[in-house]
Amino acid sequence: MLTVGHKFPEFSLKSVVANEMPHAFSLVSTADMIGRWNVVFFYPKDFTFVCPTELQGFDELMKAFSARKTGVYGVSTDSEFVHLAWRRDAKELRNLSYPLVSDIKRELSMALGILDAKEGVCLRATFIVDPEGIIRHVSVNDLSVGRNPEEILRVLDALQVGGLMPCRWQPGQEAIKVA
Repeated sequence: MLTVGHKFPEFSLKSVVANEMPHAFSLVSTADMIGRWNVVFFYPKDFTFVCPTELQGFDELMKAFSARKTGVYGVSTDSEFVHLAWRRDAKELRNLSYPLVSDIKRELSMALGILDAKEGVCLRATFIVDPEGIIRHVSVNDLSVGRNPEEILRVLDALQVGGLMPCRWQPGQEAIKVA
């Protein structure tokens, strides 16, 4: 699995950015990520139970991510057509303000090393990538446990502030000072 300090793999994948044709689909690539912070989170499947709670949780924090000049991308191995159908079907996902990216060939998830060997789907992996394309944070949850987007935002804040951040650090608190 790629981890902290590795370069995020190059990719160019189809994504869903709206509910209505002809504006529903867009290409997303590594080039879109350069020069800003990015959160790329992977989830197992559309039309499931834990995944929509995570997608909605990230969407609720989009103003905060945008204020930090940070892109957010949700990725699974479902096709762009399944993503579109799910967005249209699930009331809480209809107005997502970030792309749902299709890694249907599993190229990105395999390059990152986050495919579940038994199920063949993405693990619940989250990557925070800096403006130079370097992975600065990775977390991976079991398929049955959703992640906390507020914690991802807290870690992003700590990385953007820089320094030595203690456990439970919150924005506005000081970093550890080494004498």
